[in-house]
Amino acid sequence: MSTSVEIAGRIGPELIELRRRLHRTPELGLDLPETQAVVLEALAGLDLEVSTGRGLSSVVGVLRGRAPHEGERPVVLLRGDMDGLPVTEEVDVDYRSEREGRMHACGHDLHVAGLVGAARILAERRDELVGDVVLMFQPAEEGPGGAEPMIAEGLLEAAGRRVDAAYAVHVYSADHPRGTWFGRPGPLMAAADEVHVVVRGVGGHGSAPERAQDPVPVACEIVLAFHTAVTRRFSVWDPVVLTVGRIAAGTKDNIIPDDAVIEATLRTFSREHRELAHRIVTEVAQGIASGHGLSAEVTIGNGYPVTVNDEGEFAFAQGVVADLFGADRWVDMVNPEAGSEDMSFVLEEVPGCYLNVSACALEDHTRAEDNHSPRAAFDDAVVPDVAAALAELALRRTRMLADGA
Repeated sequence: MSTSVEIAGRIGPELIELRRRLHRTPELGLDLPETQAVVLEALAGLDLEVSTGRGLSSVVGVLRGRAPHEGERPVVLLRGDMDGLPVTEEVDVDYRSEREGRMHACGHDLHVAGLVGAARILAERRDELVGDVVLMFQPAEEGPGGAEPMIAEGLLEAAGRRVDAAYAVHVYSADHPRGTWFGRPGPLMAAADEVHVVVRGVGGHGSAPERAQDPVPVACEIVLAFHTAVTRRFSVWDPVVLTVGRIAAGTKDNIIPDDAVIEATLRTFSREHRELAHRIVTEVAQGIASGHGLSAEVTIGNGYPVTVNDEGEFAFAQGVVADLFGADRWVDMVNPEAGSEDMSFVLEEVPGCYLNVSACALEDHTRAEDNHSPRAAFDDAVVPDVAAALAELALRRTRMLADGA
């Protein structure tokens, strides 16, 4: 019987061609009809139970194992996100994006190809699989978020019983030499929320500010106070990152506007600090505005939660990677990232692990540009490794769950 790595090597050229096909035609958001059609075509003939989303272009496949097992069969979920970014590609490859202003700049095309590869490996090794595997092809990771609506549509019960564990792999175009795997237990990526503040004043003529209620200096004071609050109200060991990306007010230099708008991104690494940060941001904005006789309307959009790797699942996944590819290809992440990821919604529901692997296309990874850059270049030679890793995670974890571990 062939191993997962051997099968991945054999089907690797087909998976790479699939990745390049997807790379040429990136789609954005929740509606990915062409990408969905390509995924369905790639899964055809694998004897899966396939369903598509009602409110989004998702694909869910259930692959049933055939290895004998007494009692309830374990269920493992494997996830690959499918959407691109509104970026104009500047990478000179013959399969570059054909869509102006759209690019697979975060490597999701590699994720799709890797998950299709895992499905093919598992289908070939079905007689060894003691459980069932849910294949999650998800749109809109880059926003507005596809994992949460997929869960609402029944993703976690797609196999007929609730998923026991969940895994995902993300590729990087920089940071580490090609083929290096990395991750950490516990918080891996931040929660990300959008902060929108409208300072309400009373407009007037710039020559007579005493006859108006100027929201502009109040908005500036709020921005400075936000940054002070981050450093004085939160422990440095559980950090909070708040970045004001936009301040807007007025139409002309001598007109005091009625309103001023502040927009910021808020990043936190624990549920406790996320809740506290929401409260403090609101208190600071409203308190400063009130102190000047104005008001502030604060809206904080609940974005993605903290992405947390279960410690046991992380240790298991790290061990699988080291066993497949060698311990020398693993690097521990010391700190979490302030980026966010909506696989966090799945990991809030079931224990699991989110792993990273470098697909850096440059020999010198220190010169490579990061994910989301128009010059982010991914080496799809890592796709077979992603496929093998995902398949092995499912094979080994279902076996352990069947044995009561």
